Amino acid sequence: MFVRYATRKVGDVEMFYREAGPQDAPIILLLHGFPTASHMFRDLIPLLADHYRVVAPDLPGFGNTVAPGRAAFAYTFDHLAEVLEGFVDAMGLTRYSLYIFDYGAPTGLRLAMRHPERVSAIVTQNGNAYIEGLSSEWEPWQAYWRDPSPENREACRGSLSDAAIHVQYEHGAPAGLVSPDGMILDMHYMRWPEAQEIQLDLILSYRTNVALYPAFQAYFRAHRPPLLAVWGCNDPFFIPPGAEAYRRDLPEAEVHFLDTGHFALETHHAEVARLMRDFLGRKIAKG
Repeated sequence: MFVRYATRKVGDVEMFYREAGPQDAPIILLLHGFPTASHMFRDLIPLLADHYRVVAPDLPGFGNTVAPGRAAFAYTFDHLAEVLEGFVDAMGLTRYSLYIFDYGAPTGLRLAMRHPERVSAIVTQNGNAYIEGLSSEWEPWQAYWRDPSPENREACRGSLSDAAIHVQYEHGAPAGLVSPDGMILDMHYMRWPEAQEIQLDLILSYRTNVALYPAFQAYFRAHRPPLLAVWGCNDPFFIPPGAEAYRRDLPEAEVHFLDTGHFALETHHAEVARLMRDFLGRKIAKG
């Protein structure tokens, strides 16, 4: 099994992506979160690619995707979803399962609402769509949403520090099992030109995701996508009630908790792969 690394032009954006697996196999579209990129799937992809075509792009403002600066490109979740839609169209992905994590959840769910016929299943790994999934750790961001003043914007900058990234990776994870590679790469990305200002723009735009929660939930009820929630139960940001809440709109949703933190794939990629293979094997047609 080989992982292929390539780019695809979408307007002014050069989207970097990883891809593995047979071209004619059922597709899984893997969507990363903050502050990382598709490298977060480096251990998961080989465990899926024997039976699935796995595609993992870097969103604009993240990883190795090359996008215009803030003066020419609006870094909002609506815009990220538009570019993702262009990428999916350019790749010819007409039917796929969505893996949504963190920022990948509101981005991917926008795509799902626009094209519900394309979504064969959803796997959400600490990808939130319910207000009860937000912990008290969100208060500095919520203050910025309520009043986008320069002072409140600056108060969010601490979320972009090396120390904050370290907490995201290691809080609640089993001691000694988190490799430093991912977090150090994310720290490196945060030092690129305009990176912090782009992320502060997206932090402000995150309020639009919360406003869309009722629409996401209406999509679940209307289209009934098979859904697997695999949740790091020690996540300090997206807490377990957010996983349980999916059952309110999708009673047949399957919910599993793992004894780890936000970046569950850093410690439990084998368990996530096993749950996904079982779930997708039962819920979607084989290619």
